[in-house]
Amino acid sequence: MAPSLLVEAVIIVAATVAIWKGSDWLESSSERLATYYGLPEVVQGAIIVAVGSSFPEVATVVVAALGGSMPLGVGAIVGSAIFNVLVIPAVAGVATDDPLESNRTLVYKEAQFYMLAVSVLLITFALAVIYYPGEATLTGVVTRPLAAIPLALYGLYVFIQYQDTADHDPGADWTADIAVRRQWLFLLLGLAVILVAVENLVHAVGVVGRAAGVQEFLLGVTILAAATSLPDTLVSVRAARDDRGVTSLANVLGSNTFDLLVAIPLGVLIAGAWTVDFAMAVPMFGVLTAATILLFTVLRTDLVLSELESYALLCAYAVFVAWVIVETVGWVGGVLPS
Repeated sequence: MAPSLLVEAVIIVAATVAIWKGSDWLESSSERLATYYGLPEVVQGAIIVAVGSSFPEVATVVVAALGGSMPLGVGAIVGSAIFNVLVIPAVAGVATDDPLESNRTLVYKEAQFYMLAVSVLLITFALAVIYYPGEATLTGVVTRPLAAIPLALYGLYVFIQYQDTADHDPGADWTADIAVRRQWLFLLLGLAVILVAVENLVHAVGVVGRAAGVQEFLLGVTILAAATSLPDTLVSVRAARDDRGVTSLANVLGSNTFDLLVAIPLGVLIAGAWTVDFAMAVPMFGVLTAATILLFTVLRTDLVLSELESYALLCAYAVFVAWVIVETVGWVGGVLPS
């Protein structure tokens, strides 16, 4: 490896560690603030903790959009979504002695709304191909008005969660020993650390990718996705070990919903427009849909995630990674451009 590439590799590792530390501050403070303000467990996981743990992905899209590398940012979002659905629940399930508990609210509201988010984003891409076709076949330009469609759906999601919050009784001891100002300080500090780390991470991954001749989208799906998903993994594992299985799983679904409906449109709003390759997007969203259906199925069985089901999710992700590698190196003719 050339010295310059070795330096970039070191930067990738250091930035990943910094993202983990900043996210730890961000997530722990946001979780305590959610408890202080008396939010229900599902809302804590699906909105407060999920948005906090999704900040690395949001920062990745913003930095990539400002740098003119939207495919890198979008690839990170899609790859992170697949990682979150398959790996994080599996790791959380394996890390605990008992099966990871779910509930009907999580399965029938969070999981199904997340499936709706995947569908709406894919429909938005299809509208871009139909009404704003690009120069190449099956490409379309996602404009700012089109980006407003998934943002509007997330507004509906927040409204639904607000209704749950309005009906929730936090109990008598929900304000126990929480220093509010200190938690807000840690939250802001975590945001700052993540922003700096993500900027360096995106630059380093771009340099390594160009040297290796790998497409930006595929770099985002693999390297950036794994790096930015580390905080989500740690949050869900910690919640699972604390016997808060609902929060652990709600964080995964809420984080993915936020990433798809807010992070990608935010990148489009910053960049002004983004040309999507439908031939590349459809297979990836097909994998994401299949992964979500698999998670939905294993969560619905007895409303728990068993150890055997956790390993099945890990195997599914291994198959996805192998498929991406095969398509990338061109061992077989596939749907992803070489």
